[in-house]
Formats: sequence, structure tokens, C-alpha cells
Amino acid sequence: QVQLVESGGGLVQAGGSLRLSCAASGDTICISVMGWYRQAPGKERELVASMTNGGSIYYKDSVKGRFTVSRDNSRNTAYLQMNNLKPEDTAIYYCNADSAASSCPLSNYWGQGTQVTVAT
Repeated sequence: QVQLVESGGGLVQAGGSLRLSCAASGDTICISVMGWYRQAPGKERELVASMTNGGSIYYKDSVKGRFTVSRDNSRNTAYLQMNNLKPEDTAIYYCNADSAASSCPLSNYWGQGTQVTVAT
């Protein structure tokens, strides 16, 4: 089992910045990918950014050049640095982890979510 706890959300003016953190605990050795999803009211949850153990990174097109995903494996923590925030970035942001490392059961885990609100 893996537990994920997000922090760092809040209210920010358009053009501002926030950094989200996701602390993983439990069977962290099993984690192969950590990612950030978001869900705005009335919309489906969508993948924003992800990073594999090997360092491969994905970004949703609308956040490229503004968001940066990173991981500190020594702290079992993932980060999402969000710059030049826009009102359309307003959503609940969720941390996600895939458990697919060797000898580990295939599974997927979610954090509880953290609200990001960008005011005009």
C-alpha cells in the first residue's frame, strides 16, 4: 500500500505561482510513476503532468512552459511548481502514483486532493 498526502494549494491571483507537494509513504519502493491530475467543477479529471522513475516527463499542452514536475526520491516526494497561473487552472489537484515496480503488485493510488483557485 502507498499513501499520498498533498499540500500547497490555495488562492492566488492570476499570474502568480504555487508549489504543490505530494509526500508518499508505505511501499514507496513500488512506485514507478508519480503524476498530478486536476478536476475542475463539471469537468472530468485530467492528467496535468507526470514523471517516471527513469525521469521521463509528460505535460498537458496547456501547462507546458508554466508548470514543472519534479521528484525528490530521498524524501519520497513529488512536486508541481505552477507559474503564471491562469483562472482556467482552478481545480482540485490530485497526486497519483502507479505501483508497477518489479515484484510489486500492480496498483494505483490517489491523494486526497488540494484546492487551487486562481482569481482574476
